[in-house]
Amino acid sequence: MGQEAARAVENSTRMAHLKVSSRSNPNAVAGAFAGVVRRHGRVEVQVVGAGALNQAVKAVAIARSMLAAQSIDIVCVPSFAEIEIDGKPRTAMQILVEQRTVETSMAPATSVVEGARVEELCSEATVDVVGAETGAAAPLVTKPVR
Repeated sequence: MGQEAARAVENSTRMAHLKVSSRSNPNAVAGAFAGVVRRHGRVEVQVVGAGALNQAVKAVAIARSMLAAQSIDIVCVPSFAEIEIDGKPRTAMQILVEQRTVETSMAPATSVVEGARVEELCSEATVDVVGAETGAAAPLVTKPVR
């Protein structure tokens, strides 16, 4: 493989990494997301803290609107990452924002779970708050109505 071909493969597989803070302008971040997704098909975003995550999610929604004019749809896949800031370990959120493929966007919206469609389970679910008596932060538990 020639040097030019090797560089082309390297550039096509390289993923852009962006960091978003709580002070980031969601419109500016959305423009960066849209530009990188147009060029590379995906961008990896790193955030630390609820404010930064909020700005990043708003930027994904804005970028999705921006890209819709070119018939490009995006999806985001969140995950956790352990990073170090000022020598201290921190947990960050990493969000992979990537172009949705035609196969994914054309996939049926329903899935079968034990013979019932997912939207049936969701639309007929009740929500219980576990541990509300103690005042502790409680997870939400959903269960289908039978």
